[in-house]
Amino acid sequence: MKYRIAIAATEPGFPDYSYEREILEPIASSLEAKFCNTEAELIDFCREAHAILTNHSPFTEAVIDQLKQCRVIVRYGIGYDNVDAAAAARRNIMVVNVPDYGIQEVADHALALLLGAVRRIPQMDRNVRTGDWSIDSLGTIMGLRGKVLGLAGFGNIAREVARRAQSFNMDTIAYDPFVPAYTFQAFAVRKVDFDTLLAESDVISSHLPLIVATKHLFDRKAFARMKRTAILINTSRGGVIQTDDLVQALMDGTIRGAALDVFEEEPLALDHPLLSLEQCLLSPHAAWYSEDSKARLQQYAALEVKRVLEGQRPKHVVNGI
Repeated sequence: MKYRIAIAATEPGFPDYSYEREILEPIASSLEAKFCNTEAELIDFCREAHAILTNHSPFTEAVIDQLKQCRVIVRYGIGYDNVDAAAAARRNIMVVNVPDYGIQEVADHALALLLGAVRRIPQMDRNVRTGDWSIDSLGTIMGLRGKVLGLAGFGNIAREVARRAQSFNMDTIAYDPFVPAYTFQAFAVRKVDFDTLLAESDVISSHLPLIVATKHLFDRKAFARMKRTAILINTSRGGVIQTDDLVQALMDGTIRGAALDVFEEEPLALDHPLLSLEQCLLSPHAAWYSEDSKARLQQYAALEVKRVLEGQRPKHVVNGI
């Protein structure tokens, strides 16, 4: 049997889908890619598909209920909050993510943001280009030796961040109620509760999934419990931070700084207040990216579709089917 396979992406998607075509065309009656930003576009494009690959397209319950013969929805990447996994489970549709394609890249990027924010690298670069070699104009720069890095979430990426931070002689603590104590011990990381994470960390790096329990976990109340010298880094999901509260905390000095790769709404509006805050370092949801990781992501996602359509069990089902 040949299968209809749909790649439904929001812009920009990938430059081409040659990896997917190489893996899936032998079993596909059709393999099409299309930009789909609305429910109506998704229903029209995906209604007859046996398998779907997507990045950020909104697979809501209304969309999923219109899928006639879909077996699997594969989300390019780790987070899958744009897919109603529970609605898919009710229709016996597997929801699959790809959590293992860019662990090293995201960990590297988190450390790059940490170093850039702590060492004030963007300001240094800008100053030198304008002839300003004054160190005093940079303000206070924190040394890393003996400082505490707090990890919110302690999955694969956070564990790699811990390794990197320890090489800078930072102490590492982490909050994750779902990870057993022996895993923390294996990485020489102290397990703490969320209040302790906020109170003790000089830098906090978020590696949380976006679920009900983590949405806006970093809000006005959380910022008030952090050190005034603390820096918040986020390479996980934008929604774990209450953006308006972060802007206010940065403006009034509740915390010293932030370094963000992900945002509640992307791209940021050109008049967004984060863009005017020098104490906030920004990157364009690029932590996952390298030429190597992009290739792995496309290949791994396509292989999950192939497994399902050939009657095998995919590696990373997230909705219990």
